[in-house]
Amino acid sequence: MPKSQVRKKKVYTPPTDIRPAAAAAASRKPSPVWLPITAVALIVVGIAWLVVYYLSSQRWPVESWSYWNLAVGFGCMVASLGILSRWR
Repeated sequence: MPKSQVRKKKVYTPPTDIRPAAAAAASRKPSPVWLPITAVALIVVGIAWLVVYYLSSQRWPVESWSYWNLAVGFGCMVASLGILSRWR
């Protein structure tokens, strides 16, 4: 059986008139110091809220909110993920 021929591909050379994206990303400023601190604080507050809610047999932190306490706890943790998405 005859062997098929291998095509030779040309080496890609990027155009010189376009600025590379890597240089644009490197020119951005680093994150402020408060950003990771705030995110970690929100995670800790969210977990603490849920732990207190369950360990107090749904009486604390706010008894009248009943299951909305879960939304507050998980909302804090989701907000921290949103903040961490801005971290460089």
